[in-house]
Amino acid sequence: MGSILVEKKDGYAIVTMNRPREMNALTREMLGELYEAVESLENDHSIRSIIVTGGDQVFCAGMDIKELSTLPDEEIPPFFDLLKRSFKRVYTCKKPTIAAVGGIALGGGFNLATLCDLIVASESAIFGHPELRFGLNPLFHMLKELVGMAKAKELTMIGEPIGAREAYRIGLVARLCPPEEFMTEAVRLAERLAEKSEAAIQAVKKLSEITPHLDKGQALELEFDVTRRLFSSVERKLLMSEFMTRELLGKLKKR
Repeated sequence: MGSILVEKKDGYAIVTMNRPREMNALTREMLGELYEAVESLENDHSIRSIIVTGGDQVFCAGMDIKELSTLPDEEIPPFFDLLKRSFKRVYTCKKPTIAAVGGIALGGGFNLATLCDLIVASESAIFGHPELRFGLNPLFHMLKELVGMAKAKELTMIGEPIGAREAYRIGLVARLCPPEEFMTEAVRLAERLAEKSEAAIQAVKKLSEITPHLDKGQALELEFDVTRRLFSSVERKLLMSEFMTRELLGKLKKR
């Protein structure tokens, strides 16, 4: 792969957009490689969490306007099918995903960050949706789920970019770090996620999708149903047994 690099670590992987001169603007080739990378990592049992990044200076400037401006009419439908398929592959990934954002995340790049479960941002990060300037529709749903209806409308309809501190204040960003530390923090979170129960992580991801569309009673019923099924699993018994063993050994060492 050329425009997408995949680096596998112990329990997690780093997916890096690799077009720094073009500010990681998304091309058809890049979208195809992104799909293949996430698909492969989701099926790799040694990988428990995934970081998506564009490097230290930029996350992603959005779609490659140079490529889009010359796209023949007959190629528009397959292009948007590819875009939808690639973004959906990230959004529905069963493994926890972290967007590590350094520098700008605009348009499609902003969308890509919000497709991930968590956003870790450098203090130099900038988020913005300039799509309306080009007569295009910014993806609204993921942003609304993170920051609420009013703020999502402001960010998409007005289109003014916001800095990392404002993004953190409104709940878009989970962790805010100095520029030299944001990747370290993303890795730390990826390592912690890789240690968690895979079934429990998947359950939380699924519940986060479903419960907002249920009433309070239905949501609570579903939560308890999922908890009951997890409690009945062999993995839960092993994890609790390991925890109790560590606790016992810790007490014995203190004597």
